[in-house]
Amino acid sequence: MKKLLYVAMLLCLGYMLTVVPASAGKTKFVTIGTGGITGVYYPTGGAIAKIVNKKKDVYGIRATVESTGGSVFNVNAVMAGDLEFGVVQSDRQYQAMEGIAEWDGKPQKKLRAVFSIHPESVTLVAGADTGIKGIKDLKGKKVNIGNPGSGQLQNSKDALAAAGLTLDDIDAEKVKAAEAPGLLQDGRIDAFFYTVGHPSGAIKEACAGARKVNIVPITGVDSLYAQYPYYAPSVIPMKNYPSAANAGADVPSFGVKATFVTSSDVPDDVVYAITKEVFENFEEFKKLHPAYAVLTKEGMLQGLSAPIHPGAMKYYKEAGLK
Repeated sequence: MKKLLYVAMLLCLGYMLTVVPASAGKTKFVTIGTGGITGVYYPTGGAIAKIVNKKKDVYGIRATVESTGGSVFNVNAVMAGDLEFGVVQSDRQYQAMEGIAEWDGKPQKKLRAVFSIHPESVTLVAGADTGIKGIKDLKGKKVNIGNPGSGQLQNSKDALAAAGLTLDDIDAEKVKAAEAPGLLQDGRIDAFFYTVGHPSGAIKEACAGARKVNIVPITGVDSLYAQYPYYAPSVIPMKNYPSAANAGADVPSFGVKATFVTSSDVPDDVVYAITKEVFENFEEFKKLHPAYAVLTKEGMLQGLSAPIHPGAMKYYKEAGLK
């Protein structure tokens, strides 16, 4: 009887070994920090996760997406090991590496770049009834400049400074971008800044209410380009916002790039797999959001101020991109 029981146990064990995948228990879970759900960061993280998760049986990687406070939060969370990856404005990547702005005197030496993504314009939206036609008209007005932990907060300050204004010249609100369209429509603010790729759900929401709004040109900021290497002129395509009061001609502004970052502590094979899947499914990736329409593979290696992670570099060399 004991012998029969022993044989049965061996057969049972053999069956379990044949039906349990070799990779079981070895799945690497990675989390991508993004931004508010109405911006482009959240669907960007989702697009990357979707492509990677299709090959979860090949790489043993399962990617999830987390909505966060934005760039500064993502850098800090990646550095703390709370996130494996984050979507971060190129200016924030630069500042973290250099140990300036929020990281004054504390350069984030473990920060690593993976690739850059879509261009982002500093977008100024104002009630059409406010008389705001340019940044200088914000003086004395109630303006949302972005929540602490977001990239747009510093962009707003820089835009104001280039126009000769400070926070003392406006009545500044510091709420998340997702809340700003509702506040504008309710008449509780006069205008808001949002650094975002276009089209943006939040900007569409702002334009769709009963209160008519303008997307305001941001010009006369050439001093920013000489002072900060990560800024460049940009254009907001108004075909995306037919409900805006000034729908028609595209609106000039300035902007940065969204970048995908990680830590030197994240294993090379994980970063390699994610980089490879995005680049080898490039046309599919571009279709996942209208903001990606302008992407090129070469362009996705521009705007990176942190060292490129060895896992990403391995793929770039294999693909002849570096």
